Amino acid sequence: MDEFRLRVFVTAARTLSFSKCAAALSITQPAVSRHIGELEGRFGVPLFVRGASGVSLTKAGELLLSHAERLLSDYQRLEYDMDLLAQTGRGKLSIGASTTIAMYLLPPVLASFMEISGGVEVSMLSGNSENVEQWLRDGTVDIGFVENASRRPLLHYEHLMADELVLVSGTHGRYASVDSVTVDELRTIPLVLREKGSGTREIVENALGQHGLRVDDLNVVIELSSTEAIKSYVRNSDTMAIVSVIALHRELADGSLRIVDIDGIDMPREFATVVRPGEFSGLNARFHHFLLRQTSSR
Repeated sequence: MDEFRLRVFVTAARTLSFSKCAAALSITQPAVSRHIGELEGRFGVPLFVRGASGVSLTKAGELLLSHAERLLSDYQRLEYDMDLLAQTGRGKLSIGASTTIAMYLLPPVLASFMEISGGVEVSMLSGNSENVEQWLRDGTVDIGFVENASRRPLLHYEHLMADELVLVSGTHGRYASVDSVTVDELRTIPLVLREKGSGTREIVENALGQHGLRVDDLNVVIELSSTEAIKSYVRNSDTMAIVSVIALHRELADGSLRIVDIDGIDMPREFATVVRPGEFSGLNARFHHFLLRQTSSR
């Protein structure tokens, strides 16, 4: 089936206007009507109800829309994959990534990317989100991946994926049977936190601040710069910690850590790709889109 004809149908179905569809695709309104008519002739059913006040989808049109959107998405993935293979990918890609992203998200994606991108030289530095942004500003890396909520001037950010921070405890010891804590109880629990400057720490501070809490109000027993170190500390002590869900797959599976709810507090956050303005192109953009594809398929 012709891809453009499907695109015309989907655009018309979304706008419910042949004139808006024509304007969006830079074609004439008669051309829109012709493409729709050819689809209706092929399937032998009307796709739109035409009326003086505009158009609306028939049942057949609603069914075709659901299929057409998936087909167009497949077309886009096909074009991207073929384009990626067609490009020999010569060049260098210097990456800076926050600790969580560098440890838990990027390694398998990098392995797949390099397998189909012969000739690309890749290097990666890992630090907290502030480090990554500074490396971009001073030219040390070409593309960064951060987890902080703030956005620095003179840098360009693109959404990558959603994440969430959660409170965790060990499955042995004092907090092994605690399922939830109140905000007041959180003040007294011995906590392990990431260091200042990390994206995790910034999200925690912002979330607590909405409930009148500061980190200084908490019983922080130690600050560590590694999520692996934090998880190990919690497994071997009567403490709790706030860490990324993406970092807990192994521990939740083997039962060494468990998630504890904080009543009334959620800590969603965004992983983002960051580059210098005007540099979201070439290898930078190719890797960003490849990473999007890999993470959306998980």
